[in-house]
Amino acid sequence: MKTSLALLVLAAFAASATPAAAAEVVGNPKAAPAKIEMCIGCHGIPGYKSGFPEVYRVPMIGGQSAKYIEGALKAYRKGERKNPSMMGIAASLSDQDIADVAAYYSQQTPATAKR
Repeated sequence: MKTSLALLVLAAFAASATPAAAAEVVGNPKAAPAKIEMCIGCHGIPGYKSGFPEVYRVPMIGGQSAKYIEGALKAYRKGERKNPSMMGIAASLSDQDIADVAAYYSQQTPATAKR
């Protein structure tokens, strides 16, 4: 009996010590305009090519899926995607910032994306 009571107490303690699952971050496109200034300088110019660290075509992100944008920004933040400019920008964004920016751009089209 003492063993089963001890196991029950131990199980209850372990359950309370487990961190609660993080609440899912929900993007708010209305919160994004104050956060996209860094994006529009490159991603808002049709046909823009970046010269750092090498010359490449910068993609238009208006109309991309929110999940794709979130995944890309988080991968830059972790260093899994390599581009010094994007890695620096992504490192400055919180999960909420990323969700807000992704929600904003997912509602855009290349023709309506803020320039």
